Amino acid sequence: MRPVLTITLLCVSILALPLATWMFLLELPSIAAGPAVPVSSGKSYPPSLLPFVRTSSDPQPVGLPEITNVQIADLDGDGRNEILACDSGRSCLIQLTLNPAGQWQEQVLIKDLSAPAHVTVVDIDRDGDQDLIVSILGNLLPDDSVIGRVELYERKDGSYVRHVLLDDVRRVADVQAGDLDGDGDTDLAVAVFGYSRGAVLWLENKQNFQFEQHELLNAPGAIHVPIADFDGDGDLDIATGVSQDEEELWGFENLGGGKFQARQLWMTVNLDLGSAGLVQADLDGDGDMDLLLPAGDNLEDFDAYGQPYHGCYWFENQGGWKFVEHRIADLPGTYAAATSDLDHDGDLDVVLVSMTNDWTNPHAASVVWLENDGRQNFKTWQIDSHPIHLVTVAVGDINGDGKDDIVGGCLNLRPPFQSLGRVTAWTQKAGR
Repeated sequence: MRPVLTITLLCVSILALPLATWMFLLELPSIAAGPAVPVSSGKSYPPSLLPFVRTSSDPQPVGLPEITNVQIADLDGDGRNEILACDSGRSCLIQLTLNPAGQWQEQVLIKDLSAPAHVTVVDIDRDGDQDLIVSILGNLLPDDSVIGRVELYERKDGSYVRHVLLDDVRRVADVQAGDLDGDGDTDLAVAVFGYSRGAVLWLENKQNFQFEQHELLNAPGAIHVPIADFDGDGDLDIATGVSQDEEELWGFENLGGGKFQARQLWMTVNLDLGSAGLVQADLDGDGDMDLLLPAGDNLEDFDAYGQPYHGCYWFENQGGWKFVEHRIADLPGTYAAATSDLDHDGDLDVVLVSMTNDWTNPHAASVVWLENDGRQNFKTWQIDSHPIHLVTVAVGDINGDGKDDIVGGCLNLRPPFQSLGRVTAWTQKAGR
């Protein structure tokens, strides 16, 4: 009996130990974490007091929309903002406008894009008009092939001329622009997400739409590459979030002359955290640039559920490349974040959207507003529960009334296929 008992105990240990370890790891603090900020349980506005009105570009969309990115920008320089959306399902970049009467107009700006992930608006050639840089995944689903690209669409004579700036890489998730080497032209930072292989690059502008590639980090899962002067020394640095093999934040300190020093800013032992992006913002208004990390991406799971560690994390810049973590929201399935002074009180608020909340509950939040009290205590207000599967959000004035509105895009990859949306806006009510 003793050998049988030994074998039985061994089998139980083999099954129980990994489960217990997994449950324990979820509760561990991240490495280099600071004191936690109390998380609001969240409140919903009564319908009569809801400060936003929802309008949809497609009240009853055809098929399953796959919007991967939305941006708000004055593309034509007429003083009114347009909405740009990467439509992976239709392989195109679209422009939408919302007139004061609440009517939508839509046009396709660029066709034949292979799984566009992100659009960046920048005057790359400094000729006075806005060009478009599109980050190309090549495949929306996991793929480790060399199918990513960086495509520039030069605005010229009222149309766009295509230039391929980079095409020897795996899936590209994001491109951001800035003068990284201080020579007066616009360079690019690139997040090569890949799948099991990826990288962070910067592309040095050599003029005439030619760029030289430099590698900053070799790692899969780079999502976004915000550019800002993170250390306050007068030049532009780069940050990125890595979400595949590890869950990490990295900074790349600009040393001048095109040289960068890589710094690991943060990591967590919870490899299922689900980092879904990285946003730069001076959230506490102290003059330096902080980082916001939305966490809730679990698309690798067969069934996606909200987890207790999902939400939004604010990394407070304390100088000297020290960033202190604060958890400011616990929205299940958080996938994207944007900042704005939505209530006009002089500080930055945060908007979050969810891709994988509990959609069996028709009242589960898909859009929330984190109201900043000026001391970085955030009250969570539910803006809407429709549509679901939101993966991208932008904030800006889209109807010309001088108040910032919210725009979100839906990526419908898994059930439930209900409460569908494509591009949806929440405009501020008159009188606010």
